[in-house]
Amino acid sequence: MEQRPLIGSFWHSCIIPATYICRDLGVRVMSSNSYDGEYMGRIIHRFGFVAVKGSSSRNAVRALLGLRRALGDGWTVAFTLDGPRGPRHKVKPGPVALARSSGVPLTMFHAAVDKAWVLNSWDRMMIPRPFSRVLLRFGKLIPVPEGASDEDLERYTGELQAGLDRVCEFSEAHVSQVGSSEFPYYKRQ
Repeated sequence: MEQRPLIGSFWHSCIIPATYICRDLGVRVMSSNSYDGEYMGRIIHRFGFVAVKGSSSRNAVRALLGLRRALGDGWTVAFTLDGPRGPRHKVKPGPVALARSSGVPLTMFHAAVDKAWVLNSWDRMMIPRPFSRVLLRFGKLIPVPEGASDEDLERYTGELQAGLDRVCEFSEAHVSQVGSSEFPYYKRQ
């Protein structure tokens, strides 16, 4: 992606393949102040991410201000939209509000894995098996005007949900074709 910064959004289940694919890009991500958040912050730092403290349930304003500052400095930020506790595959309003206040467009992506261990957790986290195929699919940009009303924000949140559902469906349906001559990488969604 040539445009920077962006507000990227994805599902919590694909955090492991997304971390590996997007490593060393300096992406800023929200990380809670809890013990688990501190532990995860250390791990993602090793992959070249920068943690911004706060979570959707605690210190959300502080975290959004930190992410807003990162966007102002030209960095891309990323959200696990259904994290940290779900509900699974349900968009939360934080990224849309951040897009309105920053003027930075939203995008979404999904990393499908053809052979993965899937944890029996709320998010069904995927851990790619060795030699797995992974398909990372990005969706369209969604600009959110600075003067968007609260009603407009609901519409943009629905648009983000629909876009993420589309990229998820596409990548899951086509991940087994990655590397083959019939892979429809040229088709637009």
